[in-house]
Amino acid sequence: MADQYGAYYAGGQHLQNPNAYRDPRQQYGNASPFQPSMSPAPQPYGQPGTGPSYAQQFQGQDGGQQQQGVNGLTSQMANMGVGAPANRRKKERHAYHDLGQSTAAPPSNAPSFQGGPQFLQQGPPPQPGQGPVPNAGDRLRMGEEAVTTQGKVDPEQIPSVARARDAATQHYQTSVYPTMEKHLPPAAAVPFVSYDQGNSSPKFARLTVNNIPSTVEALNSTALPLGMILQPLASLQDGEQAVPVLDFGEAGPPRCRRCRTYINPFMTFKSGGNKLVCNMCSFANDVPPEYFAPTDPSGVRVDRMQRPELMLGTVEFTVPKEYWSKEPVGLRYLFLIDISQEAINRGVLAATCQGILNALYGPASEEEAEEEEDADQPAAPRIPTGAKIGIVTFDKEIQFYNLSAGLTSAQMMVMPDLEDPFVALASGLFVDATESKSVITSLLKALPNMFTLVKNPEPALLPVLNAALAALSATGGKIICSLSTLPTWGPGKLLMRDDGKGRDTDAERRLFTTEHPGFKKTANALVSSGIGVDFFVAAPGGGYMDIATIGHVSRLTGGEVFFYPNFMAPRDTLKYMTEIEHAIKREIGFQALMKVRCSNGLQVASYHGGFLQHSFGADLEIGTIDADKALGVVFSYDGKLDAKLDAHFQAALLYTSASGQRRVRCINVVAGVSEGATDTMKTVDQDAVVNIIAKEAASKVSEKSLKDIRANLTEKTIDILAGYRKNFSGSHPPGQLVLPEHLKEFSMYMLGLLKSRAFKGGIEPTDRRIHSARMLRSCGIAETALYLYPRIYAIHNLNPEDCFANAETGQLVVPPTIRASYSRIEEGGAYIVDNGQTVLMWLHAQVSPNLLEDLFGPEINSLQALDPQTSELPVLDTHLNAQVRNLLAYVATVRGSKAATIQLARQGLDGSEFEFARMLVEDRNNEQQSYVDWLVHVHRSIQMELSGQRKKEQAAAEGDSVVQQLTGLKAPYWN
Repeated sequence: MADQYGAYYAGGQHLQNPNAYRDPRQQYGNASPFQPSMSPAPQPYGQPGTGPSYAQQFQGQDGGQQQQGVNGLTSQMANMGVGAPANRRKKERHAYHDLGQSTAAPPSNAPSFQGGPQFLQQGPPPQPGQGPVPNAGDRLRMGEEAVTTQGKVDPEQIPSVARARDAATQHYQTSVYPTMEKHLPPAAAVPFVSYDQGNSSPKFARLTVNNIPSTVEALNSTALPLGMILQPLASLQDGEQAVPVLDFGEAGPPRCRRCRTYINPFMTFKSGGNKLVCNMCSFANDVPPEYFAPTDPSGVRVDRMQRPELMLGTVEFTVPKEYWSKEPVGLRYLFLIDISQEAINRGVLAATCQGILNALYGPASEEEAEEEEDADQPAAPRIPTGAKIGIVTFDKEIQFYNLSAGLTSAQMMVMPDLEDPFVALASGLFVDATESKSVITSLLKALPNMFTLVKNPEPALLPVLNAALAALSATGGKIICSLSTLPTWGPGKLLMRDDGKGRDTDAERRLFTTEHPGFKKTANALVSSGIGVDFFVAAPGGGYMDIATIGHVSRLTGGEVFFYPNFMAPRDTLKYMTEIEHAIKREIGFQALMKVRCSNGLQVASYHGGFLQHSFGADLEIGTIDADKALGVVFSYDGKLDAKLDAHFQAALLYTSASGQRRVRCINVVAGVSEGATDTMKTVDQDAVVNIIAKEAASKVSEKSLKDIRANLTEKTIDILAGYRKNFSGSHPPGQLVLPEHLKEFSMYMLGLLKSRAFKGGIEPTDRRIHSARMLRSCGIAETALYLYPRIYAIHNLNPEDCFANAETGQLVVPPTIRASYSRIEEGGAYIVDNGQTVLMWLHAQVSPNLLEDLFGPEINSLQALDPQTSELPVLDTHLNAQVRNLLAYVATVRGSKAATIQLARQGLDGSEFEFARMLVEDRNNEQQSYVDWLVHVHRSIQMELSGQRKKEQAAAEGDSVVQQLTGLKAPYWN
């Protein structure tokens, strides 16, 4: 069998196995609305002339019976019938799922889903107990799709995030997203190439609705938030045009004299080109003589095609000195390296130094380094030209290092004064990384051994931050600080605030914010000086680190906390080093100010993210902003919009680039306006709505109890779906759950939000809870979507062509994902689970030894033989090994700031299996209901809303009581 197995995956032979499992692609049927031109897929496993999966080979003749027992649909979901999904009609606006009275006795008083097609004319007549067929006129008008079954819940017929993502992924592998022709951006967590047609790419800005009601009353009927998610420095994909940088000289870019909006494609010219009409406030500005160009008979400037600012939605302008707060220079990176006892003993110090070396010079081998020295040619810089770096170490004292290029080795200056820290070096602290390569390299290689005899157990964090502030106050810059234990020394020492009591109560709220005035003062000063801070916090043995206080500095300055709750080398070393390298190399702007402007009739109501705002309406001050950070902006009405005009939005980010150039990045977004809200429901951006709600909820963790936040999230879900059912869905039987076409997966995402570490009920370490909340507050659309609903790949039954380039398109053939439920896990299976923060490789206890050998090497033929500290796959000459390495490389490109290193979760062996169970968000876990139970609860609340019997306080209490009843009931993950 092993020979046949190897021959199949190495040479592509097809073997027969009558007991093979079905290929996961079969679960999608013909549901995908996109049919891109792709190479033909092989026949599903289990048919004559096809090859078996790994799980099939290991199980043999009893595979089918074992599969039924493992899935456990009956025990997990109570009378949910898993039938073959019928063909479904793709409609435009919404799908409804019938929750009418069942002919069988449904469990727990829950109405049951119904599935199966109903056709407008030739469809089958209604069956007894099924309820009336929706009015044909309503169906034509609204374009819903009908799904019915006979009294049982078919999980295939409820909305699937995995299916929607896979369809979009396949479509955008062969299609470009044009920003003006399409009114709905691609789904989150889906890579795509955007073509800027004057409206900014969704990678930079996404509105919650792309057709805005003209009045607040019309918007309120939808219960949707009106907001925008901004990711100003978002990374671009290969094939996308870089953001152009335009120089208008000392005059600066043209702007409206009244509202100060920058020139953009939606401003119009009249009077032969002498007047510039602002698209925000309609003010007619005189065109400066140096910017004048005549217009053609249609009123379009004759040089429009040569003007990127009149053609593209996202552009950058270099700005004159009047925009400077201080003389712009290249970015200063200052590395604050913890050399305390824990950092040395646990390998954090060595990982930090190696990560910085990899970021600056690449992970070159010793032979390559020697060849470089022999050639006497400095390596090409891996950080922007003009940027400089400095290194400071700290424990109970602070050590500065002179890294001047003329030195043979770095010079250490010790500063023991922690009360009033100052910069001990007049010159040589910040140096060019290329010129001082030998000095920097020798220091970073020596640091892990320099302090092995000292080993101070307590670091002083606040004094070293104040010293870094003094060093960077004149220029601004980026601080990257490692920390391995609670800083309990010197001024600003932190105490063990978390005693483990009062979890999930009002008393826990004080642990979600800082009470230390010193950290608050320093954080404000860092922002004002244009400095941002990234922390790499490796908690020893899962101990308390007071992330609420330490992370306050990062949140306010626009930085990030990379948190390792139980750092273990070598398991976490690769992830740690990769994330340090990413934090250094990603695009960064500093000394930033942001302003968002919108059309008359709208105003900014609130901002959510990492920034400092001194007063409402003032510009946002941001120490640093990078490619992974996003901000949420919520708008409100201050009048009525004109339905004959579009609504316009412009975000202007004034910042200094890493190369030392002062710029303004302008992001322009346009949306339609309508009298009512019917068109609004056609253009809802589900991912933006979820992201705005998550950011608003995360900003309230220190103000409201978690119970109230969960109740508000539940109420928001019900309000939006009830508003649609009440005002926009037409006539339907009361037993049908009607979902908008563009909010089909909204309920699942909201359930994922309730199950996230930030808001879940029960006991959760406060460090992990506040870290999750702040991550949701500042991360982008894709990272949030993955965190709330992970993607899961079955790697034990990949097709031979999966995870390799398609010969016709050149695109990677991405395998389908499965739903996040244990009912989809196969006996003997192996899975990659990615939630944007961690990548787990879950291996079933009965996984095929052949799979292990092909993945990890011939000496690994059992789970016990695997090293639990494994964080990457070896490079082997096997087909499966190449497939999974390619898949992990792909996963690494479509996520946020976290590294895609693997962590093993072997069934019955590794504690990380609990994390795997948490990620199965469709199941009953994390103190919340299953997906089906949640939809039933939401539907019942909608029915009460429609009948006028719902009171929000009672509904919230009812929701909590349902959760309490489910507490302690666990799905059989390890049976």
